[in-house]
Amino acid sequence: MRFRRANPNDPPKPQRSTRGRMLITGLAGALCVFAFAPFGWWPLEILGLATLFYQVLRSTSVKSAALIGWAFVAGWTAAGVHWLYVSMHTYGGMPAPLAALAVLLLGAAMGVYGALAMGTAWWLRQRWTLPLPAANLLVFPAVWALFEWVRGWLFTGFPWLSSGYAHNHSPLAGFAPIIGVYGLGWLAAVIAGALLLLLHRSRLRAAVLAVAICVAGVGLGFLQWTYPEGKPISVRLLQGNIPQDEKFNGAKVMTTMKLYQDAITAAPADLIATPETAIITLPQQLPPDYLPGIAQFLNKTNSNLILGIFTADSQTAYFNSVIGIPAKLGAGYYRYDKHHLVPYGEFIPYGFRWFVNLMSIPLGDMTSGREIQPAFPVKDQRVLPNICYEDLFGEEIAAQLNHPALDQKPATLLLNTSNLAWFGDTIAIPQHLQISQMRTLETGRPMLRATNTGATAIINGDGKVVRQLPVNTFGTLAAQVQGTAGSTPYIIWGNKLFLALTALSLAGAWFWATRSKNQPKTA
Repeated sequence: MRFRRANPNDPPKPQRSTRGRMLITGLAGALCVFAFAPFGWWPLEILGLATLFYQVLRSTSVKSAALIGWAFVAGWTAAGVHWLYVSMHTYGGMPAPLAALAVLLLGAAMGVYGALAMGTAWWLRQRWTLPLPAANLLVFPAVWALFEWVRGWLFTGFPWLSSGYAHNHSPLAGFAPIIGVYGLGWLAAVIAGALLLLLHRSRLRAAVLAVAICVAGVGLGFLQWTYPEGKPISVRLLQGNIPQDEKFNGAKVMTTMKLYQDAITAAPADLIATPETAIITLPQQLPPDYLPGIAQFLNKTNSNLILGIFTADSQTAYFNSVIGIPAKLGAGYYRYDKHHLVPYGEFIPYGFRWFVNLMSIPLGDMTSGREIQPAFPVKDQRVLPNICYEDLFGEEIAAQLNHPALDQKPATLLLNTSNLAWFGDTIAIPQHLQISQMRTLETGRPMLRATNTGATAIINGDGKVVRQLPVNTFGTLAAQVQGTAGSTPYIIWGNKLFLALTALSLAGAWFWATRSKNQPKTA
């Protein structure tokens, strides 16, 4: 097929409207859900970003660029976290239309970050009069990644489905121990920008850059940043499979307590772990012989237990906690309190009590624990818990490894306890498993996951799931697990290296523009 040269006398082709570009990018953003677990088609995430950048580059104003960016992230979010409808409607009792509207409004709110990112990127390109390679490789990727990072902490943060999570098994995964999940998102955006240059005169350099990034990522994957420490421990991870509509049913509480008591005492292990809030009553409300009976079993079998339970320090200070009951009770119980709480589910943002009142969610306003808390010692290993939503915040976990509490040595194992029954049998479960895999890549620490309905799993320090229970089943996952010591660059620096690289990228774009302006024009 031969392409006809454009005739200067031909009428100009009509420009696609902003609404048309928003429709394209909104659809591209929604399709990016297939880049994440359980699908894992990670190239779609890069193609989605390439589509976004292309449409923004062809827009004619900051407003148009911002609207296009908004549509992309709104579609990305609404499609990716549509399972929130299940928690609000099926289990929270919110009317179906309002639950669906809430998901769409969340997408619209997250879309603001996309609007700010793409509006800023378009403005910088115009302000600095940047050539296409500088815009595609330096400005657009950096601004996209920086606004993803801001989304991860502003207003307590909502980093679910940050673009780097799509790459826990892609060639970029080797960069995770160095620049973390946001750094992976930035590199993916650089490759997306390079794809757009394949029809540009810079296509050879762009192709070399994209291939070099992928090859470097594969090579870095062979580096071992951490090393085994101590002897492996035996673990038993319990999956109670308690339906969410029964979990807080008073008539079922005793049945659930008996189920976990039997599961805990069924066999010994160096570490036995239950899901988040396996026991919904406070310790002081339990039958007098409940915890002492379990402790007696632990003492007899030299086992240690981490039990998910609510705790309270006063009538107004309630915590989502795990308590550790050691084999020998001389030092007393261990306790870890969740510190990064879920908005609307565990604390109520100012002015939104009316929204929470539309649902029937128990204990909707809780107290946050300390940011740095000690690990739980189990023989040669030190187990650092995090509860459900907390493992989205990689820099917070890295900080606990870099600066352990009570002058301890850094933890050698991570443990996530979760209750994802709120979201039914949806893609929320594999998405959360993928998030935990990213934490292991960043820290080089194995992650144990004890969940109510799934995914109960053991992830090694290379981010690979080595064992997993079927979801929505009752069971116990037993294995030997080796802890690790040592620090990855991400443990030491957190997101600082990523931020430095994006700042350097923007500085390079500015220098490129300045040099171009200062070059003498040839006749």
